Amino acid sequence: MLEPVSSTRRDARELHDAHFAMRLSLLVGLAMLIGKTTVYLMTHSAAIFSDAAESVVHVIAVGFAWFSLRLSTRSASPQFLYGYERITFFSAGFEGAMIVVAAIAILYESIRKWMAGLQLEHLGAGTALILLAGIFNAGLGYYLLRVGRRTNSLILEADGKHVLTDSWTSFGVVGGLVLVMLTHWKPFDPLVAIAVAANILWSGGRLVWHSAVGLMDYSEPEAGRKIREKLDTICSELAIQYHGVRFRTTGYRQIIEVHLLFPHLTSVSEAHRLATILEERLPAELGMPAEVTTHLESLSH
Repeated sequence: MLEPVSSTRRDARELHDAHFAMRLSLLVGLAMLIGKTTVYLMTHSAAIFSDAAESVVHVIAVGFAWFSLRLSTRSASPQFLYGYERITFFSAGFEGAMIVVAAIAILYESIRKWMAGLQLEHLGAGTALILLAGIFNAGLGYYLLRVGRRTNSLILEADGKHVLTDSWTSFGVVGGLVLVMLTHWKPFDPLVAIAVAANILWSGGRLVWHSAVGLMDYSEPEAGRKIREKLDTICSELAIQYHGVRFRTTGYRQIIEVHLLFPHLTSVSEAHRLATILEERLPAELGMPAEVTTHLESLSH
């Protein structure tokens, strides 16, 4: 019944905030990459290498995410009648896959360094710099998550989770390097790097999984429960019935299909009027962007 929601109808402030957050993430990612690479060259630490490797992934992933965010806000076209919003799932999957690649590289380099003999230098200064990077990334990650949830942007949420993972990686690296300095047992360094790799491998795998189920139109049970609760309320007030509810998400909005049942003497114009009321009320009561498509049916005797 309703036309697809065009990106031009999104709140302009939300779009501005989302683009600003993504630009900030990219700039900070570049700064972190340069800083951590410098610290790695200074210390030759496998743990710090793991942190720097994740920053490489972050910069590549954010660059692609920025492109995806810009594409997802474009209006529908004759070739893409439903718009470009589902690129958000592909973007999240790409970022997850890059994280997995980084984890494999960290595992390889950590084991190689351990077997070749560990040569660590300037650990005190390197540890302090990585700690500062971790604190800064934690703040950025929470900011990206908050903006992503407020603007219903899966891309920003995925980026925020990645940045938070990066901050925990840094804190783990700091803990490992402190143990090395306290105990003078150098294998703590590659062991921490291996633990970091295992953690980000899990994080990347989860992103890939969420991307896959999103592309396959997975219907989240909690979202379905909420949609049916609101439909129960609205249909009760309008004195109509419904069935055949289907829904999926584009990564920005819900697309909901529902069959409405009317008494057989109801006129087409009256049925259309009630359906339009439902289509307008349901997104508002769900508190999220949604496109509602209704199919009108007559109740049998």
